[in-house]
Amino acid sequence: MGLEVFLKGIVIGLVASIPLGPVGLMCVQRTLSKSHRSGFVSGLGAATADSLFATVALFSLTFVMSFIENNMAVIKVLGGISVVIVGVTIFLKNPVVQIRRNRAGKGQNLWSDYLSIFFITLTNPAYILIFVALFAALGNHAEGSIGNGLVVILGVLAGASTWWFLLTFCVGLLRGKFRPRHLLWMNRISGSAIVVLGAAAILSIFFHTPSVHEMLPK
Repeated sequence: MGLEVFLKGIVIGLVASIPLGPVGLMCVQRTLSKSHRSGFVSGLGAATADSLFATVALFSLTFVMSFIENNMAVIKVLGGISVVIVGVTIFLKNPVVQIRRNRAGKGQNLWSDYLSIFFITLTNPAYILIFVALFAALGNHAEGSIGNGLVVILGVLAGASTWWFLLTFCVGLLRGKFRPRHLLWMNRISGSAIVVLGAAAILSIFFHTPSVHEMLPK
């Protein structure tokens, strides 16, 4: 039973992580401009935040969900602004400078990579809805015991981490084929896309989206 629950958690973590939003674009950009390790560690930041979202969804932590719903507009605006700032920074970044910093050993700050993506992911609490839907489809194993619930969360973390490793590994294989001018265009494209996604997050406060409580099974 424990293995089955763990495997379901892995599936949930993989499915929830695959959509390539602003966080995914940031991890790809860091993999190309820095290294596979930088991109993967950034992905681990997202995987950790997703595991927290999964914990809230699985155990129906009402006080957390109520806080999020009561402050959803503020959270979305702050998160959207953060994403837009990151997008503009990437758009304006000169890849040649980054390459020189990497060669000098000054471009690798893995804690910064991890924490920046972790906090940016946390600013999108609407992601909890994805886990609510996935747990509803595959079963809420926290109802059986807290132990089963924790196994599911570990599975989610493992599944999400696996996805980020595979994505950044595959991107890293192509890294040697990119020249500075290619990286410059990649920064322009990914930066623009991230800015658009951040702006969309801000504008979404003017449209109704179902709350976490509306998604919970009755």
